[in-house]
Amino acid sequence: MLSAPATVPYGAWPSPITAADVVRAGRRLSLPAIVGAEPWWIEDRPHESGRYAVLRRAADGSIVEVLPAPWNARSRVHEYGGSCWLTVPSDDGYFLVFCHFDDQRIYRLEPGGSPAPLTPAPPTPSADRYADLVLGPDGTEIWCVRESYRDDKVTRHLIAVPLDGSAAAEPDRVRELVGGSDFLAFPRPSADGRRLAWIAWDHPQMPWDGTELRVADVSADGTVGRPRVLLGGQQESVLQPEWAGPDSLYVISDRSGWWNLHRVGLDGAAPEALCPREEEFAGALWTLGQTSYAVLGDGRLAVVHGTDEERLGLLDPATGALRDLDLPCTTYGSTLSTDGRRLAVVGAAADRPTAVLLVDPSDGSFEEVRRATDEAVPTDYLPATRTVTVPGVGGREVHAIVFAPRNPDVVGPEGERPPYVVSVHGGPTAGSAATLDLAVAYFTSRGIGVIDVNYGGSTGFGRAYRERLREQWGVVDVEDCVSAVQGLVAAGEADGERLAIRGGSAGGWTTLASLTSTDVYAAGASYFGVAELEHFVADTHDFESRYVDGLVGPLPETRDRYVERAPLSHVDQVSCPVLLLQGAEDVIVPPSQAEMFRDALVRRGIPYAYLLFPGEQHGFRRAENRITALESELSFYGQMLGFDPPGIPRLELQGGTSSG
Repeated sequence: MLSAPATVPYGAWPSPITAADVVRAGRRLSLPAIVGAEPWWIEDRPHESGRYAVLRRAADGSIVEVLPAPWNARSRVHEYGGSCWLTVPSDDGYFLVFCHFDDQRIYRLEPGGSPAPLTPAPPTPSADRYADLVLGPDGTEIWCVRESYRDDKVTRHLIAVPLDGSAAAEPDRVRELVGGSDFLAFPRPSADGRRLAWIAWDHPQMPWDGTELRVADVSADGTVGRPRVLLGGQQESVLQPEWAGPDSLYVISDRSGWWNLHRVGLDGAAPEALCPREEEFAGALWTLGQTSYAVLGDGRLAVVHGTDEERLGLLDPATGALRDLDLPCTTYGSTLSTDGRRLAVVGAAADRPTAVLLVDPSDGSFEEVRRATDEAVPTDYLPATRTVTVPGVGGREVHAIVFAPRNPDVVGPEGERPPYVVSVHGGPTAGSAATLDLAVAYFTSRGIGVIDVNYGGSTGFGRAYRERLREQWGVVDVEDCVSAVQGLVAAGEADGERLAIRGGSAGGWTTLASLTSTDVYAAGASYFGVAELEHFVADTHDFESRYVDGLVGPLPETRDRYVERAPLSHVDQVSCPVLLLQGAEDVIVPPSQAEMFRDALVRRGIPYAYLLFPGEQHGFRRAENRITALESELSFYGQMLGFDPPGIPRLELQGGTSSG
C-alpha cells in the first residue's frame, strides 16, 4: 500500500534535483548541421570553463569530439556571436573551419591535424572578429562578417578569407567584399556565383526594427558591384535571404506585422507572400546566422513557425500549402539546416529535454542525436506547465507560462498557497517558451512556483506586440509582470505575500525597476541587470549602444526620461532585499551597473548580497559559478519568503536584517 505524501511547507520540500544536476543536465546544444552522412553540432562544456566544442555522431553511433580542448568554437561578433563554424569538402572527406574564442581568429582543422590560422593576427587581441561563415562560390574562400576594432572605432564588412592559409601571414589576402553599413548579416552568394545577397542596417535601428535586403553583381575576379535594395527599410525587418533561383530570393519580412516568408524577384516587382499567417516564421536576430527555414532538394521549404508554441512544417512555395510534421517538440532552436534530404534542428518541449534531432521530412520520422543530458530526467518532479493569457493594464493581453509546484512525495499544508517567482527573460526583444528546464524544476520541485512572462515587447506575437515596449521600457514590462502574477494570486494559486522576481540582463532591469516602482514583491534577484541608462549606453558594446533609443528615447532629447526610468534613481523606494549576481568580465552590462545599485542599497541600509564571478561574461558558463548562483538564489528566497530549503548553503546578506 502506497503511503500518503508528507505535508511539508512550500519551499522546504525535499527534492532530488540539485544545482549540480541542473548544470549537468543543462548542456547547451546549438548550430546543428548535416555533414556528409553525419550530424554535427556545438555544445558547451561547463566543467571546462564553459568551452564550446564541435561534435559529430559517427556511423557507428559514437559521439566524436571534432574540436578538442583547449579550442573553443565561439564568436564575439556583436558580443553575442552566432554561426562560427562550417565544414569544407576535401579529398579526405571534410575539414573544419571555426572561430576560436580566445583570439577570435578563424582556423582550419584537418582530420587528425592541429588547427592552423586562416586570418591574420590583429594588432590587439580579439580586435578582429568573425561570424556568419559560408563557403564562397568557387570553394576556395570563406565569406563572412568581420567586425574590426581600431582606435575606438568599430567597422564591419563582408569579407573573403582564402582557405589556403595565405592570409595568416599576408593580411592583404583578405578581400573586403561589402562595407558601408553599421551592420551586415546573411552573406548569400548565388549558386552560379554571379550575385551576392545580404542584409544590412544602421544605427539606431536594431535588426527587429528595420533592415534592408541588398543584392549586387559579382564580377569574375570576385569584386562585388554596387548594391540594389530589394526589400526593407526603417519600418520593415527583413531576415534570412536564400536564393530561390538565379533571379529570385526567398526572404522573411514582417511587412504584414508578422515575420512571414516571401519571394522577391530581382526585377523590382512586389514581393509575394508565400503563406501569410498571423504567426512568426522567424525570431529576433540576436546571433548571426540564425536560420528558421531551409530549402529542401525537392524545392519545398522546411519552416519553423508559431506563436507561444512552434511547429516544424513543410511549405510548398508554389501553392502556399503548409503541412506540419508530427513531432513531439513545441519549440526549436535558432538554426534549421538541411542536406537537401534531411533536417538537423534542436528541439524541446515541456516534457522533453532539449536535443539535436535528425528529421526525415518525407515521413516525419526523427531520431534524437544528442540530448542536453545523459541522465534520466526525473519526470515526476517536473512542474505542471501551461501557457496563459491574462488581461493587463488598459485591457491589453499578456502572455505567460506557468510552472506550478510538483513533487510526488509531499504536499503543502492545507490552506497554504505556494510562493511564486516571476521570471523575466532578457532581451528585452526576446521570448520564453514552455520547455523542460531543470533550473525551473529546481524551484518547483521544492514547492516554489515560477511564472515566466512574455511581457509586451517580447517576440513570438507579432510586430505590434513587440512595439508595445517602444519608449516604454521600465513601464510596460513592469506592469505586465505584475498583471501576470497577480492573476495567479486572484485565482488562489499563489501567495500574494510571498512573491519574488528574477531576471538576467534586460530581465535584471525589469527586476530592479519592479522593486523600485511597486510593492508587489518580497525579494528580487538580478543577474547582470541594467540599473541606470546614461552610463550604460556609454559603456555597453556597439551592437546595443543605440538600442535604448527605441526602448526609452534618443539622447539628449529624452535625458530626463533616462534618469526617471532608471531603478538607480528610485532606490529609496526599495522595501525588500536584493540579490545581485554579476560576471566580472561582462562588457554588455558591465559590473559598474550592479555596483552602483549595491552602493545605493548600502546607503539606504537595505539588505543585499552581491556575488561577483571572476572569468564570467554575459551569462554564466562555468559549472562552479552556475551552481553557486542557483544555490544562493534559493537560500535568498528561503530567507525572504519564510521557508528553510534543506541542504542548501546559507547565503549571508549584508546591510541589514536577513529576515523578510
